[in-house]
Amino acid sequence: MFSSRREFLQQNAWGFGALALSSLLMNEEAHAAAGQEGVLAAPHHPPKAKRVIQLFMSGAASPIDTFDHKPMLEKHHGEASDFGEHVEAFQNGLGPWMKSPFKFAPYGQSGKMLSEVVAPLGACVDDMAFVHNMVGKSGVHSQATYLQATGFDTPGFPGMGAWVSYGLGSISDNLPAFVVLPDHRGFASNGPKNWSSAFLPASTQGTAIFPQRENPIEDLTPKSSYTSAQGDEASLRLLEQINGRYQEERAGDSRLEARIRSYELAAKMQLSAPQAMDISQEPSHILKMYGLDRMGAEYPAEINAPEEIEYFGRKCLIARRLIERGVRFIQIWSGNDNGFPRRNWDSHEDISRDHGPLATGMAVGTAALIQDLKQRGLLDDTIILWTTEFGRMPSTQGSNGRDHNPYVFTNWLCGGGIKPGITYGQSDQWGYKPLDRDHPTQVYDIHATMLHLLGINHEKLTVRHNGIDRRLTDVHGHVIRDILA
Repeated sequence: MFSSRREFLQQNAWGFGALALSSLLMNEEAHAAAGQEGVLAAPHHPPKAKRVIQLFMSGAASPIDTFDHKPMLEKHHGEASDFGEHVEAFQNGLGPWMKSPFKFAPYGQSGKMLSEVVAPLGACVDDMAFVHNMVGKSGVHSQATYLQATGFDTPGFPGMGAWVSYGLGSISDNLPAFVVLPDHRGFASNGPKNWSSAFLPASTQGTAIFPQRENPIEDLTPKSSYTSAQGDEASLRLLEQINGRYQEERAGDSRLEARIRSYELAAKMQLSAPQAMDISQEPSHILKMYGLDRMGAEYPAEINAPEEIEYFGRKCLIARRLIERGVRFIQIWSGNDNGFPRRNWDSHEDISRDHGPLATGMAVGTAALIQDLKQRGLLDDTIILWTTEFGRMPSTQGSNGRDHNPYVFTNWLCGGGIKPGITYGQSDQWGYKPLDRDHPTQVYDIHATMLHLLGINHEKLTVRHNGIDRRLTDVHGHVIRDILA
C-alpha cells in the first residue's frame, strides 16, 4: 500500500511521463495554496510584465469600422459582394459591399489609420501592436466567447485570469488576484463561466465588481439592520474554529482551504475594496481624462456616447487603481445589453447607431488608461489586451448592419514587453479573411504570447484533469515573436 497519493505518483512515474508527473506532483503540494502564492516557485524565464488588463468587446466589434481600414470597400460600396467562394453566413449578411459609415485618418508617427469613433486612441496608437489576421472557430457568440476567455469553445474550462492567478498567485494580500468589471447592463454570453476557476482551485476564479452599483461587491458586508460589527466578528471566530476542526480531519481536501482563504480575503477586502472603488480623491484633470467630469448626469434611453464614456471610463480608472494595489489580472467587459434596440456590439441592424457610442466610450477610457499607466511608470510591466469574439462581414445585412464574421478579426496589445507602433498580420482587401490564409493568428497564439511575457512557458503550466494534461492553450499556440519588444 502507498502511504500517500504523492508516493503513488512517484513510484508510478513510468505511467505518466515526466511533464505529467511534474504537473501532478506540483498540484499535490500547491493546489490549496495557489490562490495566494501561485504554483510556480519562480517564472519559467524572466518576465517582461507582472499584470494584465483585458478589454473584451462582447457581441463582436467590427474591425473594419474601427482599426482595419479598407479602401476597397469605399471604392466598391453598394456593389454586389463577390467573395470568390461559397460563404456560410450566420444570418443573411451577404448583401452589397458596405464601406464604413465612419471616416478614417492616420494617427501617430506610425501613420496608423483609425476610424473617427476610436480617434481618442490616436494619442497612444504608437504604443500599440495590432493583429489584424485573427481567426476564430465559431460564429456563435457563446462558443466564440468561451474560446477567447478560456482557450476552449466549450464550457468547463478555467478563464485565462484563473490560469494566471494559479500560476503566479496574487501580488496583494488584500485584494483578489483576478478581478472582473462586467458591463453594468448585464453579463456577456456564458455569464460568470467566462471567468470561472473550473478544475483549478476555487480561489483562482474572477471576483466580479460592479463600480456603477450602490453595492459594487455582493455580500462583502452585511446589510441587515440587526447585525453589528461585534456580532460579525464573533461569527467569524466561530467559523474559524469549526473550519479548523473540519480541515484537521480532511487534510487532503483543498476545497475548504480555498473557502477559508476566500473568507479571509473578504474580511481584508472590507477595508481595501471600498478604498479602491473611491475615486472622489482623484484630481480633476485625471477624472476629465477618463471622461468622468460630468458624473451623475441623466442620459436618454437610446444608446449615446456621453453615457458610454462615463461608464467605460469609470471601469478603466478603477482598473488602474486596482493594479496599483496589486491585482494581477483584470477583465473589463463592454456591450452586454441583450434588450432591443441594441446597446451592444452585435450590430446586425445598424453599425453607426451601435458602434458609434460604444467605440467612442471604449476609446476615451482606454486612451486615458494607457496614458495614465504610462505617466505612472506602470505601462512597462502591464499588458493591455483588447479582444472581441469575432469580427463582422464587409457586406451588408439589411441596409446598415453587418453579420458575424469569424473568418478574420482584430486584437491589439500594448504595454509590458510589446513592440510599440506596429501592425502584425493583415486581413485581405475586403476584411473578410486573412491575407495569408495559410498563416493566420489564433487565440492560442495570443494566450501563449501573454503567458510568455508574464514569464510562463504556456506548454508547462498544466493541470491533469480527467486524465488529460490541460493548459490554457490546449495543444496549440505559438509565441508571436514579431510583436515582442
